[in-house]
Amino acid sequence: MAMTDLLSAEDIKKAVGAFSAAESFNYKKFFEMVGLKKKSPEDVKKVFHILDKDKSGFIEEEELKFVLKGFTPEGRDLSDKETKALLAAGDKDGDGKIGADEFATLVAES
Repeated sequence: MAMTDLLSAEDIKKAVGAFSAAESFNYKKFFEMVGLKKKSPEDVKKVFHILDKDKSGFIEEEELKFVLKGFTPEGRDLSDKETKALLAAGDKDGDGKIGADEFATLVAES
């Protein structure tokens, strides 16, 4: 499944473009702009599984760094600071990674 099966290519392009500058990433605005907030919990979990590149059932810090590239190959890598902030926001149980339910909660809260 491709990200464009769930989200509009135009929305993805706009959202990724809005945060193209280093240190500009805001996950709340990004999830809203990309259209993820309007999606069903099932669709949000499908997006999670696309972003979970190693299929471990979690998005670890190393995968979070490339979260924008998960939406489109043109996306930039997040800085260490942006990655850590996103992990801190999403990692509700403190295990150092984001599970599917944590990701759904992160999107719903944004």
